[in-house]
Amino acid sequence: MSTVNMVSTIAALQNYEEYKDLHWEGSFEEYLALVREKPQITRNSFQRLYEMIVSYGEEEYIDNKKRLVRYPFFKDPIDNGKDGVFGLDIPLMRLVHVLRAASQGYGPEKRIILLHGPVGSSKSTIARMLKKGVEHYSRTAAGSLYTYRWVNMAGTGLLGEQDEMESPMNEEPLRLIPSEWRDQAVRELALGNDRYRVKVAGDVNPACRFIFKELLKRYEGDWGRVIQQHIRVKRLLLSERDRVGIGTFQPKDEKNQDSTELTGDINYRKIAEYGSDSDPRAFNFDGEFNVANRGIIEFVEVLKLDVAFLYDLLGATQEHKIKPKKFAQTDIDEVIIGHTNEAEYRKLLNNEFMEALRDRTIKIDIPYITKLSSEIKIYQKDFSTERLRGKHVAPHTLEVAAMWAVLTRLEEPKKHELSLLQKMKLYNGKVLPGFTQDNVKELRKETKREGLEGVSPRYVQDKISNALVREDSGGYINPFMVLNELEKGLSNHSLISADDERKKYRELIGVVKAEYEELVKNEVQRAISADEDAIARLCSNYVDHIRAVTLKEKVRNPYTGKDQEPDERLMRSIEEKIDITEARKEDFRREIMNYIGALAIEGKKFEYHTNDRLRRALEMKLFEDQKDSIKLSSIVSNVVDKETQDKIDVIKSRMIKHYGYNEASATDVLNFVASIFARGDIKEEG
Repeated sequence: MSTVNMVSTIAALQNYEEYKDLHWEGSFEEYLALVREKPQITRNSFQRLYEMIVSYGEEEYIDNKKRLVRYPFFKDPIDNGKDGVFGLDIPLMRLVHVLRAASQGYGPEKRIILLHGPVGSSKSTIARMLKKGVEHYSRTAAGSLYTYRWVNMAGTGLLGEQDEMESPMNEEPLRLIPSEWRDQAVRELALGNDRYRVKVAGDVNPACRFIFKELLKRYEGDWGRVIQQHIRVKRLLLSERDRVGIGTFQPKDEKNQDSTELTGDINYRKIAEYGSDSDPRAFNFDGEFNVANRGIIEFVEVLKLDVAFLYDLLGATQEHKIKPKKFAQTDIDEVIIGHTNEAEYRKLLNNEFMEALRDRTIKIDIPYITKLSSEIKIYQKDFSTERLRGKHVAPHTLEVAAMWAVLTRLEEPKKHELSLLQKMKLYNGKVLPGFTQDNVKELRKETKREGLEGVSPRYVQDKISNALVREDSGGYINPFMVLNELEKGLSNHSLISADDERKKYRELIGVVKAEYEELVKNEVQRAISADEDAIARLCSNYVDHIRAVTLKEKVRNPYTGKDQEPDERLMRSIEEKIDITEARKEDFRREIMNYIGALAIEGKKFEYHTNDRLRRALEMKLFEDQKDSIKLSSIVSNVVDKETQDKIDVIKSRMIKHYGYNEASATDVLNFVASIFARGDIKEEG
């Protein structure tokens, strides 16, 4: 393929219509026609941010009898879930409610939105998603917004040799209508509708204001001529990389902080051209507040700001104005969002000089996740077998890591006889005997700092990574590898200073190991008893015997052909597996017979898996019988005959097929469970 053809092939991928739309330009008259057709293009920054979030939809659901709303935007659909956050529906609801109130002008638009929480709780991720969201939204038809530039200026002498100048702060074009008759113009032109009432506050920046006044003088006050001859309106595309409508400020060393980083600085090269350092044309509107106009500004670790910055921040928040050096106050339209950790916020509370900042702040707590299923999703995003390509993650590996992380964040239950592990299960939606949803609400209410302390997901992610790159990992990781890494890392964890805290976290590793032991024992049990034919035969046998007992009949022995009494020992060996007491056995048997009879009336055949309790009892009984014939404990001694090995290979293949193991991890789990049973055998012998 020739070079020309390759260039043509690439060029053919471009969407010219989209490019034309995104780079629309027209006269002020044409812009007014656009406003009449789509008044929402004049929205302020809070309105645009709120409507961007809800444009992705809202999902209502009930959790512990409480109506909650989940916003799909925070799953990061823009970037295929790269920055998606999980388990924070309540804090994110609070954030969206604040933005909604601000968009309606109820007061929060005059506040700093402060995301507060422990390190690694997704504060900066949420801020990053909001910035990414408004950037993407500005490129859609629903999120379009516009600004203006000065043209035909060469003959005026106002810009030296330059013929054009962009609005340095990308203001709304309607700000060019003087504020004295702006509202009247909006009414007479019938701009807006019931849903979008066009209301544009504020004045243009000092440089544009200077040019505008000089042109009015030139045209003897004829505003129409100034607009028609020197203004072109254009589509505005927000971009963090290009510093258009999105700003990010990160405090540096206190000695190097300078407030001009926020509000812009004098351009000394242009002073020679314009003759004065107080001429607004000799000013660079490149501070973070300037570039973030029409969009959003993020303050990273906002409470580390020097006092000199504080005054600019307070003015920007309360008045929506900034004060550049040597110029009048300048109007801005942007969402101010900051985030800080626990330590910095405690300093704020203890600093009386920061009282004004506290008064102008809406704090939204972003805690660690306390719901296991949500915590697991964090690690699945980066460490699932599918994503790692070549490395196998054994089942339950991410689950036990998440389990430990969540346990470190929970407060000990006060009023109920509950273990921390049981509390975690209740929070995760599991039903425990004697507990209701009201108990879960009560458990949550009695906590003070739950989710604001504990281990960060970052620590867990680092330790999973360590396990993955270990030379002896054998191409896969399992729960014990990760738990060992988590425990080893506690000795050097920079954020754990108290020995009792470190001791508690080590004890929780033991709690998780015990829970994992139960998990895999049950899993191997299900794999062993997954012989459906054998379960069906056992079920048929059980039903024959309970039918005989109920009808006071005898059972025919399939081998001898003789009638014999029902086998009470067989029936009880099954029923005891699901805690059916001697006193309750007749009720349970009648219940099964009534169920079979009801199915027969409907012309349906009874199958064991239609009754969950009976299915579990049969599986446990079959497991007990087969574990002896399979001699799992013999695996530990490595003395396995061919018949037993064949049976073990069948179990292993079931674990690979149905539970997500590979050959190595299935072998490890069987060896581990075999060692448990070997310990049990030793105890029984003793």
